[in-house]
Amino acid sequence: MSPSEAPAITSPYRLSTAHEIASPSVLGALRRLAPVLSDQHRRLFAAFAATIVGSIMGLLGPMIIGRTVDHSIRNRDFRGVVIAAVLLLLAYLTGLVATYVQTQQMGRVGRFVLFNLRNTLFTKLQDLPLEFFNQNKAGDLISRINNDTDKLNQFFSQALVQFAANVIVMIGAGVFLLSLNLRLGLAALAPAMAVLAITRLTADWMKRKNLGSLQALGALSGEVQESVSNFRVILAFNRVDYFERQFAAANDRNYSASIAAGIANTMLLPLYGLALNAAQVVVIAYGFHLISAGQFTVGLLIGFLLYVNSFYMPLRQLAALWSSFQLALASLDRISAVLSLQGNMPQAPAAEAVAGPLISFEHVTFGYVAGSPVLRDATFAFDRGRTYALVGPTGGGKTTTALLMARLYDPDGGRVLLDGRDIRSFTATERAARIGFILQEPFLFTGTVRDNLVYGHESLLKLSDEELAARIGATHLDTLLERFKDGLTTPVTSTGEGLSLGQKQIVAFMRAVLREPDLLILDEATANIDTVTEQLLERILRDLPASTTKVVIAHRLNTIANADEILFINAGEITRAGSMQDALDLLLHHKRES
Repeated sequence: MSPSEAPAITSPYRLSTAHEIASPSVLGALRRLAPVLSDQHRRLFAAFAATIVGSIMGLLGPMIIGRTVDHSIRNRDFRGVVIAAVLLLLAYLTGLVATYVQTQQMGRVGRFVLFNLRNTLFTKLQDLPLEFFNQNKAGDLISRINNDTDKLNQFFSQALVQFAANVIVMIGAGVFLLSLNLRLGLAALAPAMAVLAITRLTADWMKRKNLGSLQALGALSGEVQESVSNFRVILAFNRVDYFERQFAAANDRNYSASIAAGIANTMLLPLYGLALNAAQVVVIAYGFHLISAGQFTVGLLIGFLLYVNSFYMPLRQLAALWSSFQLALASLDRISAVLSLQGNMPQAPAAEAVAGPLISFEHVTFGYVAGSPVLRDATFAFDRGRTYALVGPTGGGKTTTALLMARLYDPDGGRVLLDGRDIRSFTATERAARIGFILQEPFLFTGTVRDNLVYGHESLLKLSDEELAARIGATHLDTLLERFKDGLTTPVTSTGEGLSLGQKQIVAFMRAVLREPDLLILDEATANIDTVTEQLLERILRDLPASTTKVVIAHRLNTIANADEILFINAGEITRAGSMQDALDLLLHHKRES
């Protein structure tokens, strides 16, 4: 059984709502956002300093206007009016400069967050095991790297400082309202308290709606990625209609989720407008009463109304910023779900090599699903320089055994030894240099044939085209290179356009052989290659260094005719098959039983 054959299960590496991290409070959420801003303290300080200056300049306006009405305009003091106008102009110009500084600094902070988070996420993905990628769609991962990080960038570059500025203005305006007249100030702030209570009660609901929208967008990206990646198969089976329905369903879910998030994000805006109108009515009515009683002046009432606007207008803006904040938190949850995962394949302490077989299994047990082992107590050893064949029915565990040899998975029990050392004690670089693996479905990177041949091999990367061609000739791979029209410069795409599947397997074969590994694993490596080319590959394999151990996985028995030893793998059991006829008998016996 291969990873792709493993049934869908609940896995610690399956990303879902179970991974989302609840935020206990706004301060708790801000603390979670703080690590994202590492090395940006200077810019943050400059931005917040500019925010405070701009907010103070904005709060001076109503005070200057109120005093000008009560003193200069009432007494017809033209000079006082001009001085007040100049002071207002200076205050507003200072606020303009402060706003520019804060916008510039937070724009840079946002771009840093975007750059840093994408790097961190992509690096984390490289540390996660193969199980993680088998459990999650590539489209959803791409959405987390692109869309979710961009939501955080927008929050930091546009919303965070505005959020802080509005809070400062609200606090300042509230203080002025209460200091000018306590009772009138309390009456003016009463509608705001009611709306803030509603905001607090709906915060978790709003975050869930935004999180649902992001998840639906990730699922939609997954559908697009799956359809585009497999479009050739879709056309071959004439199932365009099926994928159209799949996409339509995912798009419909995304539409519904985005509508729900949009309603949640804008629901409070009318309430904030209503609160402002209610506060204005209260202030005018109560203020007129105080003026009639001689306890208030017209200038103070005008200033009071301006401070009411200064308090409630930021409150309305906070309603929009609050939705951006919740969207940023939902995005952070999805990003944190990936960053919180830990690899399950740690490196063991280095150990001395022990003389013995090249690769050996000691009582190895492994399964993709807990309680359903694919291998049970597998024990065998492969010596240097010999060729071993793994045969058995489909799903019997051949590819799984090879994956364990290459340490793409770790066993649930027992040990895999390479050169007498626990394979977990080798670094990834050491292991890749010593083990070559030709997969059933070879993957090529966009570039040229040369780029794919030298991929991951430091010494080959340093060679010129002439030196690389000489190296290819020395390993008798030049006849294979001739199969490509432009040789090393033949263009290659990750989708394989322009190359047949057989040519792709030839490139993968050459890439593995050029490494001259100690262990070469060929998993159906000749399944898509013609008989003549297959015979050529067999001659190349025979010319490998005498110390190279070859492990061949094949369904066609003629492919393993020259193997020194054949192992039959089925239902978790590994049996030494002996001769070709014995292997054939075991396969026929299994077929009759099934």
